Amino acid sequence: MNSSDFFGKFKSLYLWGNILAMALVVLAVVIGTKYALDVYTHHGEAIPVPNIRHKSQADAERLLQDQGLAMMVTDTGYVKTLPANYILEQIPVAGEKVKSGHVVYVIINSGKTPTITLPDIIDNSSLREAIAKLKAMGFKVGPPKYITGEKDWVYGVTVRGKNVATGDKIPVDAIVTVLAGNGERDADDTINYVDPTYPQDEKTVEGEGDVDEFEVVTPQGNTPPATP
Repeated sequence: MNSSDFFGKFKSLYLWGNILAMALVVLAVVIGTKYALDVYTHHGEAIPVPNIRHKSQADAERLLQDQGLAMMVTDTGYVKTLPANYILEQIPVAGEKVKSGHVVYVIINSGKTPTITLPDIIDNSSLREAIAKLKAMGFKVGPPKYITGEKDWVYGVTVRGKNVATGDKIPVDAIVTVLAGNGERDADDTINYVDPTYPQDEKTVEGEGDVDEFEVVTPQGNTPPATP
């Protein structure tokens, strides 16, 4: 094949028709892929998330479905003033714009008051240590009540006026009162003081006090003159 025949093929309509057909196919694939991605990712959509806080779970789910959104419960909390199964928190927050089908994660109110297990602080820690541990665990700690005993030593815990023990389940909204010593000695803790005993006291003659005893000595060989 000479050069004239080679370049002559570029003048063939059949060749250019095939090239044009392939270009159209590639273009169609690119446009179709982009359109499919836009449909799949909901490109250009901006749905504002409605405010569902403090609404019942059923009402919140229905409201989200009307907007083309979904809901998923991730955790429970407790607010005494709200009924059970009401929405406490939502993510994303109200007003944030999302795409259709987006999931809104919520925390709902529990129907039962959560409880916390009382740790081992009774007769095992100081007042400062006990209060720090209780607060770190989520307890509501009221002012301590002082009783007779070693200063700032924990002797007990009361909840709503009743004594509780280590391991008891305490409601999270209950006030915990720590019973601590005030540093004063109990009247029953008497001390008997005993006077010390010294060795010389054992030689003391009863009734004579501490008087020394002397022996009378009579001189020998010299008779005393008679009294006229």
